[in-house]
Amino acid sequence: MADPQSKTVTVVGGGLAGIAAACALADSGYRVHLLERRPYLGGRASSYEHPGTGEVIDNCQHVLIGRCTSLIDLYRRLGVLDSIRWYDRFTFLTPGGPPSVIQPGPLPAPFHSTLAFLRAPAFSLKDKLAIARGLSAFMPGLPPDTVENFLHWLHRHGQTERAIDRFWKPVLVSALNEDLDRISVHYAAKVFRESFLLSPQSGRMGIPSIPLSELYGAATGYLRDRGSEVSLRTSVESIAPSPNGGWLTTTGNPEIPAIPSDAVILALSFEAMAALLPALPQNPGSQALDANLAQFEHSPITGIHLWFDREVTDLDHAVLLDTTIQWMFNKSRLQPTHRSGEAATSSSSSRPPAPSSPCSASPSSTSPSRSSRSSSPPSPRRSCSKLLLLKRLGLPIRSAPCSTRSARHPPAHGPASSSPATGSPPAGPPPWKAQPAAVT
Repeated sequence: MADPQSKTVTVVGGGLAGIAAACALADSGYRVHLLERRPYLGGRASSYEHPGTGEVIDNCQHVLIGRCTSLIDLYRRLGVLDSIRWYDRFTFLTPGGPPSVIQPGPLPAPFHSTLAFLRAPAFSLKDKLAIARGLSAFMPGLPPDTVENFLHWLHRHGQTERAIDRFWKPVLVSALNEDLDRISVHYAAKVFRESFLLSPQSGRMGIPSIPLSELYGAATGYLRDRGSEVSLRTSVESIAPSPNGGWLTTTGNPEIPAIPSDAVILALSFEAMAALLPALPQNPGSQALDANLAQFEHSPITGIHLWFDREVTDLDHAVLLDTTIQWMFNKSRLQPTHRSGEAATSSSSSRPPAPSSPCSASPSSTSPSRSSRSSSPPSPRRSCSKLLLLKRLGLPIRSAPCSTRSARHPPAHGPASSSPATGSPPAGPPPWKAQPAAVT
């Protein structure tokens, strides 16, 4: 095997996937050149400066759980793991009702949350029995991946409507960002098994305490310290075999118009990948990949930033039940060093720091920015509280900055909620079985 130090790899795309690939290769001794068309790393996991307040605001709320071991390892290597706050206490709020708190207790896994669950007023005894029956189906292991969607599975396993609306749906909306009738049973089971059954540590939730661009901007210095390069504001126009062997990546950056390398990794969104395919060598593999990419679509989520002139809650986060909003994150508590405009400079030199200012802005309402909509912040020199509310839009669209595409049924299958509990699941091959073909 050739010495990795003699091998070069070009990674196209500076989102989380591209960062992880580039860092792993650099750690193995490869010389990596990471290309990103934006002026910062992180992709959709990024931040921007609010034009009215000067505060750095995350593009959307990003979380992880304890079972995300590869992501945790990446944070550890980048030196930002201490910037993740961990929570094992989850508060479910209903309008006008008492809170329901789910947290680990003295019992061993998989029963570690049982006592808190039994005390939760958000669920009736019938709801709790149904949920326990559903979770027990995942104890032996994950069910096979079939064409059945999870909503059909829930009806088939006798789940009450309140159990679906108050337990199954809020958890999956936050984890897979999709409606229940468009989620594979296999991946839904994976979420609940890892979050509620394996161990208290695997189900705890991690929330970044610094802006996302600062979190992932640490990869720039990490790669450069290992002899690799990072080029921002660099789009890729074509990738072709090099006459001398390997690949030649042509960019839109006049400073580095062409980059030779032994291998190329594409870590792009599906629409960016589809746009680049015509500039790649054409063969049956690229044609199959093009057909698979055509099946992908975004599943959008809305982030709403609200400023208040006083503290409105002492909760760091909460699940909101029986409302059009699914989650609330108290950004004043989660990112205390960045509240009231006290934004830290990103470790990526490509992003300018936000100016430090009190929680203030023009009296007029601000316009929507990226995936978030912001309320008018309070007047200057007043203490304030800032909340981020998340809402699944429920309608697939072709472009959205904050989205995911794991374990989804395409619209062609139609909703399965109209099927009787004893009926058959939708026919046809589920799209999560489609595997991207290699481009050789």
